[in-house]
Amino acid sequence: MEVNSKPGILKRIAGPVVTAVDLDAHMYDVVKVGNEELMGEVIKIDGADTVIQVYESTTGIRPGEPVINTGLSLAVELGPGLLTSIYDGIQRPLEVLIQKMGNFIARGVTAPGLDHEKKWTFKPVVHVGDTVVPGQIVGEVQETRSIVHKIMVPPLAKGGKVTKINAGDFTVDEIVIELDSGESFPMMQKWPVRVPRPYVEKHSPSIPLLTGQRILDGLFPIAKGGTAAIPGPFGSGKTVTQQQLAKWSDAEIVVYIGCGERGNEMTEVLTEFPELQDPKTGNSLMERTILIANTSNMPVAAREASVYTGITLAEYFRDMGYDVALMADSTSRWAEAMREICSRLEEMPGEEGYPAYLSSRLSEFYERAGLVEPLAGGSGSVSVIGAVSPAGGDFSEPVTQNTLRIVKVFWALDANLSRRRHFPAINWLQSYSLYMAQLNDYYDEKVSPDWNKLRSWFMEVLQKEAELQEIVQLVGSDALPETEQITIEVARMMRELFLQQNGFDPVDTYCDLPKQLDMFKMIRTYADLAYAAQAAGVPPSQILAVKAKNEMPQVKFTKDYKPVLDKIYAGMEAEFKALRA
Repeated sequence: MEVNSKPGILKRIAGPVVTAVDLDAHMYDVVKVGNEELMGEVIKIDGADTVIQVYESTTGIRPGEPVINTGLSLAVELGPGLLTSIYDGIQRPLEVLIQKMGNFIARGVTAPGLDHEKKWTFKPVVHVGDTVVPGQIVGEVQETRSIVHKIMVPPLAKGGKVTKINAGDFTVDEIVIELDSGESFPMMQKWPVRVPRPYVEKHSPSIPLLTGQRILDGLFPIAKGGTAAIPGPFGSGKTVTQQQLAKWSDAEIVVYIGCGERGNEMTEVLTEFPELQDPKTGNSLMERTILIANTSNMPVAAREASVYTGITLAEYFRDMGYDVALMADSTSRWAEAMREICSRLEEMPGEEGYPAYLSSRLSEFYERAGLVEPLAGGSGSVSVIGAVSPAGGDFSEPVTQNTLRIVKVFWALDANLSRRRHFPAINWLQSYSLYMAQLNDYYDEKVSPDWNKLRSWFMEVLQKEAELQEIVQLVGSDALPETEQITIEVARMMRELFLQQNGFDPVDTYCDLPKQLDMFKMIRTYADLAYAAQAAGVPPSQILAVKAKNEMPQVKFTKDYKPVLDKIYAGMEAEFKALRA
């Protein structure tokens, strides 16, 4: 590592923010602070004073200790070995740190992001004499049973003709390709986390990121390469919802960032994920997952780093042509870290004490999502799903409001629904997706021409029920007109059969689109028969007492549900025919 020869002197310490004098540094240079060489990053230069945010606890360091500039930006190591890894916010592998010092991380300890001793089998896909350009794929490594890691020419390289390319087993440091331009590259590359990786062109997303969660896929879908926010009060299910998305979304790579979350929640993720089976391959889900654990008791400055580290890893796999889903849980903790550092810097605070640049920082992060044509050609995507934890569930607070201006999907979690044990506790009246117009053609062609009509009908009934509930609470459902009594019952079936989903049931935890369509149609069939019977003079009490509809919940929990569905249809037809007779 390149080190500046003249160290600066520590002048002032204010929690994670320290000031050094006489340090020759540039913005965002990584520095080593104090005798313990704590890792930090330059965030402000004011004359002779250099202000640094430290990624570790500053307890015990004193003014007068040296500060050394490495001359490098905060960067991550990219190469084989990323998948299955568990990192902290600055890409230190936690499993390696445990071996070095046990369960508690000592200060000033560093470890490379990749294993520099392990050998990987490199298979070239170009030959001597071929011309290669920046970003081009030159070889492959079978990183896990599920994922082939594609080795690329670094984006900022010159490129040129291949003069030598090696095949066989190499460490990430060993040279595998040489060019006539004089350049040579190992399998590993480094990239500064604050700089977005380049691509050829960004496209408008047109394919949904399928999650297997009915309320998301059916009513409020997110596109591959899209952005979504999950705001909700404490205990409403943000973390569980994000874990469901990480487990079941049809992205090929998952990057899960635990940014300032409680330690017990991250422990749950770290212990559960290695045991989960990937529904597509049957292998462990960890074989296509990277976890970044930055819990609430870790230094606040590292929260910001963890978010940028995660998005950089996601862009790297996007450049290989993969679809990546990034879960950030939660961006509120990141914003709180910014607020604390802003106050330590004595900057003018914005709304509720957050820095004035809160909106631009959130925008920089979410803008790195997208469906793009990478330098290597083809297409790859990064979908970003950020949880927001507004204090008291107040969606009018700055982090939620600034996030909503940026993202296109809003999944609003409702504490009242979670108290009623309705999970996922997503409020269908507050939530929305701005990708519907772009995704309609996909649902028409790949699922059914009826899908979009059924979805629209579903939303109309749910909105109508919300209007009727005020009357029901005052005078009871019996006072409603007969047609609207049936509407109330149909909406109840929608909520309990379709919108509620049991994440702990082995069958109901994941519901594919064909099954969702069949459930849409099942409820619509009952509604059509019920309205027709009511129009024929059958009293609502008899219509609501139809026994066949009591069998409908079985469809959710039965893997081979078609025979059950046929039985329900036959039962409904027979009962309604008898009612009209």
